[in-house]
Amino acid sequence: MPCGTLYLVGTPIGNLKDLSPRAVEVLGAVGLVAAEDTRHSRRLLSAFGLHVPLESYHEHNLRTKGPQLVERLLGGLDVALVSDAGMPCVSDPGSDLVALCVEAGVPVVVVPGPTAFVAGLAGSGLDTARFVFEGFLPTAGKLRGAALAVLAAEPRTFVLYEAPHRLRRTLADLVAAGFGARRTALCREVTKLHEEFLRTTVREAVAVFEEREPRGEFCLVLEGAASFAARTAPSTADGEGSAAASAAALEARLARLLADGLSVKDAAAQAAAEFAVPKKEAYAAALALRAGEPPRLL
Repeated sequence: MPCGTLYLVGTPIGNLKDLSPRAVEVLGAVGLVAAEDTRHSRRLLSAFGLHVPLESYHEHNLRTKGPQLVERLLGGLDVALVSDAGMPCVSDPGSDLVALCVEAGVPVVVVPGPTAFVAGLAGSGLDTARFVFEGFLPTAGKLRGAALAVLAAEPRTFVLYEAPHRLRRTLADLVAAGFGARRTALCREVTKLHEEFLRTTVREAVAVFEEREPRGEFCLVLEGAASFAARTAPSTADGEGSAAASAAALEARLARLLADGLSVKDAAAQAAAEFAVPKKEAYAAALALRAGEPPRLL
């Protein structure tokens, strides 16, 4: 008997019209839909006249349900994996199932669809040439502080997800970690009737949500260290202020890469690519940091 196929199907993040014709075709053809919340997904399928068996697959049952799904796939059943909204495997446990399928030799086909962080990034007005998707910050104190320290030196634009009941705490923690003056776009209800992009600074966002209750799931797009340094550098006739700020951002990134265990050569190569500077310059700065010389302007 031929092996079945696992289909990763992107579903709407709000507007039902964003479900692609290909996604509808695949969802109607498979023998089973594995869903994060079967009640939510049943409503979605019903809206398109689809009546396919559903089973739950989520972070609380993935250890037992994952192997069971792989066994059924090996037996010839085609399965579609969906999340409540957006692409499976993005901030959800679908990646565990994909890893099991790859190990077992089960074909995996991606049916692309909407993704909240990509929509938020595109509409943010911030630099999108290079970016980092961070997902949800850790909730534990030490892990959370460590994650914020890494992001403080991150040169690229980065994206966070946050629930409404935790938004105020996250904004306050960002200010405490030195992000107060960073530009940000807070995106909520994307593709829905009350879609909103709040483009401001982190500190100003704190003030906004002191006056109003956060509602809906949030996608936070934040300015990276390199853009922030270039934007806020003192203006001088010969550009020394901007150059010094850029050097500070480069050295902060090198320090983080070295602390993460990269060699001087590898850290320099990665930082040079991220900051578009000569490799020799990045290598010299990395050597100085490794030798314990104090970084400039840090």
